[in-house]
Amino acid sequence: MDTWTPTRSSTISWVLYDLANTIFALAVGSRYFSVWVVRDQGATDAHFGYATAIAMVIVITLAPWIGARSDHVGRRKPALIVATIVTVGATALLTTVGLYPSLALYIVGQIGFTLGSVVYDAMLPDVSTEQNRGRVSGLGVGVGYVGSFIAIGIGMIMLEKFGYGPLFRTLAALFLLFALPAFFFVKERPRARRDDQPPRFIDSLQHLIHAWQRARQFPGVTRFLIGRFLYADAANTAFLFVSIFAITEMGFTDRQTDLLALAAIVSAVLGSLLAGRIVDVIGPRKVLHGAIYTWSAAVAVAVFAATSGHTSFGWLVGVLGGAAAGATWTSDRVYMARLSPPEHYGEFYGLYATVGRFATLLGPLVWAFVTVTLGWGRVVAIATLLLFFASSRVILAGVTDR
Repeated sequence: MDTWTPTRSSTISWVLYDLANTIFALAVGSRYFSVWVVRDQGATDAHFGYATAIAMVIVITLAPWIGARSDHVGRRKPALIVATIVTVGATALLTTVGLYPSLALYIVGQIGFTLGSVVYDAMLPDVSTEQNRGRVSGLGVGVGYVGSFIAIGIGMIMLEKFGYGPLFRTLAALFLLFALPAFFFVKERPRARRDDQPPRFIDSLQHLIHAWQRARQFPGVTRFLIGRFLYADAANTAFLFVSIFAITEMGFTDRQTDLLALAAIVSAVLGSLLAGRIVDVIGPRKVLHGAIYTWSAAVAVAVFAATSGHTSFGWLVGVLGGAAAGATWTSDRVYMARLSPPEHYGEFYGLYATVGRFATLLGPLVWAFVTVTLGWGRVVAIATLLLFFASSRVILAGVTDR
């Protein structure tokens, strides 16, 4: 029986890190940097998509190794601190140099952000109990989106007056500010440090293979990860390109796009908090399925708004997409905890992150291929996401959360 009782300061500090994390994910990765690349620098969707893909290739190599190493040493916080510092430094320098150096900095920031998420997600059992894990996860996601609300609000105030450079430096400072409590106050549950040789980076590919082999020993884990790849591919791609789509296909202005993001954030906060409570009652499986259906509805409305001329329906995209995002990220990391043995949390959350990042690798490549290589445009590109959501729902049908 698990007798671990997390401290209140641990839980609050962990939740605040989710706030810091989402500042980068939404304000930097989705809203402002992508628009700076495509509109202000005259580049294509492919430039941003390929930069994201390169970052994810590196993450796919490193994530299982980072997770396994944190299991081996018995601590996750040191890796979280290093990853955060890398992300903050790269973010602060964005757009202060030319297009390609800024893309390189974005790649570095994405790597730090994602690897930090690996150990951060694996710390969920440290800051919660089996009885309240869904609520704590939902609280983290909900408070995280409050961070995005703050970041978008600052962007609305700063961008026109000061430009992108000062904006990104401010966002970097906010990331660090909200991450600091986790550095000092999160208390990890006691773990024995193993005496054998720690996992080596050079063995990371081999370790990835072994991690997958180990995951196959536990019912539902690999099937869940395959399903996660499909819905995460579609969700992450929509998330990365929604600002570009809103401006170029739905005719939104910069201010309207900021308001759309704020509407999505409010919806995500409410969705994550509600989903967290429902997860504790009916389990993460049904909540995740409902989120997939909601994502599909959001994509269908986006296609309608862009092709029919009824751009007012675009506001509904933000509401549906935000609610779906909040419910997805609240339920699926609890789902992963249900399926994973405690002694392999770090390693399996490394796989969990690897799958999500491989999805973030494929999604932008597919988007770039459809929009630039085939020349079919962004409406067709976003419509292809429906295939990924439908496929994920079929795969997950056979995975229990019991």
